[in-house]
Amino acid sequence: MVTELVYTAVSSVIRSRAAYCKFLSANDSGETGGHQSGILISVSARAMLFTEEEVRENHILKKSGTIRWQNDYSTTCTFTWYESKKELRITGFGRGRSPLNPELTGALFVLVKESDEEYQGFLFNTDEDILEFLDTFGLTPAETNRPITLDQIAPEVREEQAIADFIRSLTVDFPSSADMSEAARRIQHQIYNNRRLILTDPDTSLLRWTEEEYRLFRALEHARYGAMVTRGFPSVDDFVAVANQVLNRRKSRAGKSLEHHLSAIFDENSIRYTAQAVTEGNKKPDFLFPSEEAYHDMTFSIEKLCVLAAKTTCKDRWRQVLTEANRLRDQNKYLCTMQQGISAAQMDEMQEERVILVVPRPYIRAYPRDRQDRIWTVTKFVSYIKEIEDINV
Repeated sequence: MVTELVYTAVSSVIRSRAAYCKFLSANDSGETGGHQSGILISVSARAMLFTEEEVRENHILKKSGTIRWQNDYSTTCTFTWYESKKELRITGFGRGRSPLNPELTGALFVLVKESDEEYQGFLFNTDEDILEFLDTFGLTPAETNRPITLDQIAPEVREEQAIADFIRSLTVDFPSSADMSEAARRIQHQIYNNRRLILTDPDTSLLRWTEEEYRLFRALEHARYGAMVTRGFPSVDDFVAVANQVLNRRKSRAGKSLEHHLSAIFDENSIRYTAQAVTEGNKKPDFLFPSEEAYHDMTFSIEKLCVLAAKTTCKDRWRQVLTEANRLRDQNKYLCTMQQGISAAQMDEMQEERVILVVPRPYIRAYPRDRQDRIWTVTKFVSYIKEIEDINV
């Protein structure tokens, strides 16, 4: 179980300008009673404290700073560089409360740089906390006493951290479905640096965002309901009430998730559209291209209009798209779905009604083999819309 302090330290390192860790020696902690003052820092971390220009111009260099210890209290300190000894030290922790004592010999010290004058300091003195911190960054004890490089952190670890950060930042129990979808996209782009896929491979983007949102939502459910489930319920009615609340929220999120992610793809590709446009009889197709105004302009070419429905599953609901836009009754209508496979008979019905399925590329293999060529990928649909809207991006 990750302690709050380890979580805070890991988060600080990931967000920091630079970080360093080492095991405190007896001299560092003050156990030997020797003349050493403060913590000896490896020369490899010098760039965290001083610039090369500062070091060149001074044989003994001192700089003041502040360290916030254990995310609890702060002390002033002095960073000192001794050219003759090639040594770095953190000394002069200020009057009053000192972070060091003999019991900390062998503790893991973590220094995190927030700015040139402000740092965070963490001291881990149990095996569990030490190993949890080191394992997060892929370090062994032999790889300490040097700066921490973030490229050693597995993406999955950073992703888990980003999800936890999002949950901890919330001021509501559950954010809106739009906020959840946006957070999933942000985490994907931040951890995997894959924002460009929106332009080059929308199918992969859609799948990764959807999977990320699922992981995010499940983590949030666990944070909100995990302790309650573990404790149990005083009655069956209480259990049913919570279960219904959970299920309704899941259905609500899933129903809107696909629309939110498609909107992000269209926005990034500079596609013009109206979401939930009003057509005839107050009907509201999910997406109308290029706009609601163009649709109601009878001089606007039908060939330049397009309607897209977004339905997570479509076995029973695909016919709804047939009546959502009367002007396009005799034109192709498009249905984007995450459904993995429907029957050949239903696909034939869709073809008769001029409904074209739009499916993430990997899901197409779940459909009848002899009808797969009728299905469009998300990438193909995006390219088609960009063509009819004369977009060259």
